[in-house]
Amino acid sequence: MTTLGIIGAGNIGSQLARKAVQNGFDVVISNSRGPHTLAELIEELGPQATAGTTLETAEAGDVVVVTIPLRNIGQIPALPLAGKVVIDTNNYYPERDGNIELLDAESATVSGLLQGHLADSLVVKGFNHIPAPEITTDGTAPGTPGRRALAIAGNDDTAKAVLIDLYDRFGFDAVDVGSLDDSWRIERDQPGYGRRQSADELRAAIASAVRDKNSR
Repeated sequence: MTTLGIIGAGNIGSQLARKAVQNGFDVVISNSRGPHTLAELIEELGPQATAGTTLETAEAGDVVVVTIPLRNIGQIPALPLAGKVVIDTNNYYPERDGNIELLDAESATVSGLLQGHLADSLVVKGFNHIPAPEITTDGTAPGTPGRRALAIAGNDDTAKAVLIDLYDRFGFDAVDVGSLDDSWRIERDQPGYGRRQSADELRAAIASAVRDKNSR
């Protein structure tokens, strides 16, 4: 992988861009307001980074991160992402996204909705349960005692392997949650969400996750 496309230049997207450039990746990044609004970030990132439209970013990325509000995922172009690994960082915030019946009923997952929209892409869940600033501050070398772990969920082993490698390069261990149907275990308000945890701690948190709101 040489080029990481990042659709969304908010807190998570900009931090991922910084970490990617630090690790030798080329980056193409977009936001909803147009490439010209990203001039300051591109200047900071340097010559490995360029700003593009959402379509250009989807086309340019060997692997593409989608990190935009959940309510806007229908705007992601599906055709240029066909066959590509797509990393979904999103979480469901009804106060931002409006109420989504399938998620309120706990009959779907956030990443499952993105996979439904991007039917020909290989969607994998990642980077959704770490505060954005800690993406660039908490990474450590492999084998570091207590190395922070991040969760991964997906339906395709190849896509998972891509994200596991990216985690390792960025300084994190990986804990496999399972399929996209299981990704609720690391969604908002679950025990593994937001906290700094080692791999063993994160596995325990994931195992203790409870989906039925009425039983919490």
